[in-house]
Amino acid sequence: MEALSPQKKEPSFFNVFYNSVNMKRVPIFGTSSIRPLKINYLRMNKQLCVLVSLSFAFNFAVSAQLLSGVFAKKYPIGAAVNSFMLKDSSIDSLLRLHFSSLTPDNEMKPEVTEPQEGAFHWKGADAIVAFAQKNHFKVRGHCLVWHQQTPAWFFLEHGKEASKKVLFQHMKEHIFAEMGRYKRKVYAWDVVNEAVSDTGKSIYRTESPWYQIAGKEYIAQAFRYAHKADPKAILFYNDYNVFMPEKRMKVYTMLKELLKEGVPVQGIGIQGHWSLYQPTEKELRETLRLFASLGLKIQITEMDVSLYHWEKNERTMRTGEQIVWNDSIAKVQADRYAMFFHVFNEFPKVISGVTFWGVADNRTWLDHYPIEGRKNYPLLFDTLYREKPAFHAVIESQR
Repeated sequence: MEALSPQKKEPSFFNVFYNSVNMKRVPIFGTSSIRPLKINYLRMNKQLCVLVSLSFAFNFAVSAQLLSGVFAKKYPIGAAVNSFMLKDSSIDSLLRLHFSSLTPDNEMKPEVTEPQEGAFHWKGADAIVAFAQKNHFKVRGHCLVWHQQTPAWFFLEHGKEASKKVLFQHMKEHIFAEMGRYKRKVYAWDVVNEAVSDTGKSIYRTESPWYQIAGKEYIAQAFRYAHKADPKAILFYNDYNVFMPEKRMKVYTMLKELLKEGVPVQGIGIQGHWSLYQPTEKELRETLRLFASLGLKIQITEMDVSLYHWEKNERTMRTGEQIVWNDSIAKVQADRYAMFFHVFNEFPKVISGVTFWGVADNRTWLDHYPIEGRKNYPLLFDTLYREKPAFHAVIESQR
């Protein structure tokens, strides 16, 4: 979808002030221009003091209306992006204004970075990391080991199923290559993604090719390799629907066992793919409290709030199920966002980051999953890049 340009706005006070200080002939405080002719130093010093004072006041007021400003002393506020999005001037502006962390949505996944063994494609990931460094963003890496979006060659040896030894060699070489390339540029990684089963008695996702070859051992091994590749990086296990009691206990049991074994897992990424219906305040609070008890860092890694009930399996759209965005729905969504962030506020010592899975509603994975073509509106900015009620609810949750 082509990006739409945001509505033009009048020059801000900051732009007027900044340009005036730089001796450009623009209005300031009702005068016609800055005229660097006869200089009255006493008067100039008084005016400078006024300008500086107003500048501090203005910057404080502006920061109070920016996500990055409101959360500056708490934790990074991130957005998932791809390298093509960075070429959109409207998205570029929103990122610079409101966010302090970036996560590549797909361009650090194995199918992109190493589609064939030893043939690495870094162009997209490099572009995101370069943008982040230029503009002083942090970067979260996503993700190193997953049962999806991983090329078949990882699990093969001479055309047949690989042995555990060969599988681990493939894993090690990939992790060392990717983490080595972005060492000291990526501060945290989702090392293992979605290894726990949604239902059933087994803790682990037994249909995963990683599990079928190596059993649960592959999880610990991935963290050990990641820690060796970059000892200073913060290493996360990342998963969705962990607010659901059954899955929550599975993830907790797995992490507790890994920690007992001395595996260097340092945090849990809770995918915030939530909705107008789930999780409840009680479910969210209990989830955060449980994982906090393990002494792990917690990050909300993939936040969006869908208008629809959660579904796992893809299907076609049914007649009449497309929701039309309106003020009433916007209010419900804003209330949900407010509740989530109020609960986050209760855990200031353990929550170390929140990342939204996208920037604005014109580009969201939920337009394609689980139902292709069903429009969703899950983020803080609308399809025209304007602030939604949900944006203001998040800001107000920090007052």
